[in-house]
Formats: sequence, structure tokens, C-alpha cells
Amino acid sequence: MNKLKILIASSEAVPFAKTGGLADVAGALPKALKKLGHDVRVILPKYRMVTSDKPLRKVVKSLSIPVGDAEEKAVIKMVAHNQVPFYFVCNNRYFDREGLYGTSAGDYPDNDQRFTFFCRAALKMLKEIDFQPDIIHCNDWQTGLIPVYLSTIFKEDPFFKDCGVLFTVHNLGYQGNFPASSLKVTGLPKDLFSIDGLEFYKQVSFLKGGLLFSQTINTVSHTYSKEIQTEEFGHGLDGVLRERASDLSGVINGIDYDEWNPAIDTDISQNYTPDTLSDKEKNKESLLKEQGLDFKKGVPLMGIVGRLAGQKGFDILSEIIGRLVRYKLQIILLGTGEEIYHRFFTRQALKYPEKFVLNLTYNNALAHKIYAGSDFFLMPSLYEPCGLGQLISFKYGTVPIVRKTGGLADTVFEFNRKEGTGNGFLFENYSSEELLTAIKQALKVYSKKHLFKKLVLNGMNQDFSWEHSANEYLKLYLKAIIKKKGK
Repeated sequence: MNKLKILIASSEAVPFAKTGGLADVAGALPKALKKLGHDVRVILPKYRMVTSDKPLRKVVKSLSIPVGDAEEKAVIKMVAHNQVPFYFVCNNRYFDREGLYGTSAGDYPDNDQRFTFFCRAALKMLKEIDFQPDIIHCNDWQTGLIPVYLSTIFKEDPFFKDCGVLFTVHNLGYQGNFPASSLKVTGLPKDLFSIDGLEFYKQVSFLKGGLLFSQTINTVSHTYSKEIQTEEFGHGLDGVLRERASDLSGVINGIDYDEWNPAIDTDISQNYTPDTLSDKEKNKESLLKEQGLDFKKGVPLMGIVGRLAGQKGFDILSEIIGRLVRYKLQIILLGTGEEIYHRFFTRQALKYPEKFVLNLTYNNALAHKIYAGSDFFLMPSLYEPCGLGQLISFKYGTVPIVRKTGGLADTVFEFNRKEGTGNGFLFENYSSEELLTAIKQALKVYSKKHLFKKLVLNGMNQDFSWEHSANEYLKLYLKAIIKKKGK
């Protein structure tokens, strides 16, 4: 394959800014593509939270970006991470804020302006630094206007003549829907406010723009790519996705094993491998002590790391937590999210201090310790486009308990006690009773040491490295480029 010039446009990327799995992908995929010999670069907003161990270097002093009737100034800075250039669109009015997209009180009301500005600045920057990409890889609604601009305002621009676009949906539930008046903010033609354009239930949808105007589309698992074409999981866009079914595919996310590997992890108290599995328990002892829980031999620890939201299954978990703590187990939860779950689980932690510990924060080091120290990892999601938690938990010898949906259905397979096959526990229907049944099945296997060890090793010996996923993305890039050149 010829060396490709690739721009990855994302609203977040590790290690600079993160709210979810998108950041992990936008941080790890470029590294894998670089290793495969491609010229890959990343662009994201310069939020307040962005920090770097190396100084950001100014590469474009000033760009004038139209936002509605106004002109806003953008400065572009850059730093190399894993030998990949990361560009930052700087504008304090739009990005020097507490959160990336909003606060606990809700989304920022001017997100239409913020990400219109980001999309237009990304395209203008490419011409300014003379980086002519073969492909722009857009991610989620925040970059959804880029393919729209390339098909309208920049349609006749020779600089972008052969530039294809892949649009990746990490979570269809987040759509970037704004009032009809936002079309003026984008500067796009009025005739795009139609059912065949960006109009979505009398609003303007940035996500719909990405779905309609990109050459190829993918989600982050095969099952999720099928689920979103149904009314149940399509969030009103299932019809659009069915029409584009031939251009829609699924690619499972990889894991960066330089970051997530118990053999070399510097955040955990004791490194271990499948050959030194007994050392894993030292991490459990250390974690429990740190979290104020007593270590008791033979008592399993269940870890939960994730966004506290109904989509992640915290509603059905909350229905059974009072029954769950009666079993011989302990639970540690790490995450932030919806206020209703903050309040509920705070009460539970006060009620059951010997069984349940809550950490309402984002703490990467603690996440590593929970993966390493837990026996089970819980992901009872209503839907899960890919899920990284279960892939990380496999590597750390921590057995996932999940609902059979999206990427969870593609990667977690029920443990068969007789044959010794499978790598976790699943339940199908979204109900607290089925979740509890799956947990009870897991506890039964935990009590059989030889069976549980077999189950743990089944997970640890799998390979979800990024190289395979990166090669799948390269196929989609080529498909997009060919399709663009064919028009």
C-alpha cells in the first residue's frame, strides 16, 4: 500500500483531553497508523484541560474563521506525541472553559458555534500548512460539518479535489442537534435545511451531515453497525443509515498495550503476566487497602469504571444494588456523570461502607488499579457501540459481566464450564433481574478455582492490539478515496 496522508479530526484525544472512548481511539489509532508507515496527523480543539509535557509550538499565527455573520480568530499550535503531530485549534472564547462540551448542568448553548469554528479552522489550517490529505477521518458530530463543507463550500477547491472522508460514529446517541437558526451559523446554503440535508425534526443535525456527506461510514463494532439501522437503536436516523448500508461497516477498537498491560503498567502495585497470575492478588490487596475496604480471601471484587449514565446500565444496577451487597462480594465504582446517579450511589456508599466504595471523579491511575485489582468488571450497558472496558479487563485477567449488545456482543462470549471455552458472562434482555442472574453465575464459577483460572487465562491470551484495527481502517480509507475520485 502506498503511503497515505491522513488527517484525523476529533474533538478529544488522549493524553490531551478525554470524556470517553473516542479520546482513546484518537490517541491510539494514529500511533498504529504511523507504525504502518503512513503520514498521519491529528487535529482537536485546545481546551483548558489540555496539558502537555512538551511545549505547544505555534505553527499558524492567525486564521480568520467565519462563524455566522462574524469572523473569529484561530491560532494553531502543535506538539508531537508518539511521533505523530497533534494540532490544536486555539480560541479562548470558545475553548477556555471548564468542560469540553458542557458542565453537569448541561451542554454549552453555543456548541453550534464552537464546532462550526473547529471544522472550518481544521480545513483552513490544512491549506495554510500545505498538508494535502488523501483522507480526512472525522469522528462524531463535532466533526460532522467537515464532509458537508467539502461537498459544498470547498467543492470546487482543487486542494481538496481527491480528498475522501471516513466518518466514524462512536455513539449515535450524541447527535449535535441545534435550532434551525444554526444553519446560518454554519454558513452553509439554505437549501441544506431539508429532509435530504441537515434538517432533523425541524433542527439542524451536525451528525446527520457527517452521515450523508462522507464517502464511507463506520461504527466501532460490527453488531452496533447493524443495531443502528433499527428503530430501537437508530435514534431517529435509522432510515438514513439503511439508505447508506452499503457504505457502512464496523471496526472493533483496539487497545494500546503500551498503555494497558499489567506486565509493564507503572500505575499498579505489582506487575504480572499469564505466567505469574498469582501476583494479580497483590494488586487486589493494595487497591482494597487504598479504598478503605478489608481484604478477605475468597471474596470477589467487582470493578466498575465508566460514565454514570442510564445508557451504561446504571439504572438497572441501581435497582439491585441493595440485593447485590448481600452476596459475598465487594464493589468499587469509578466515574462521573448524571446527577441522579451521583446522589443515588453516594447514598449506597454511606449505607454499605464495608461493601461498596464510590469514586466520583476521573482518575486514570485509579482506573488502572481497578482493572488490575478486580476479579470481575461490570458493563451492563443498554447499548455499547464498542466498549473499551471489556477489552482492557481481558488483558488484566478481570472477567467481564456484560449485556449482549454492540461491541460487547462481538467480543465477550459466555463461559462454558464443561468445555472451558468463553471469556465472560452475558445477559440478553435489559433488566435488573437478568443482570443479577449473570452476576450469580459469575460468582458460582469464581468459587471453583480451577474453572475461574481457566476463564481468566482465556481472556488474557486474546489479542486486541491496534495493528489489526488500523489495517481495517486503511481499507475503509482506500474505499473512501476511490469513491471520491470516481465522482
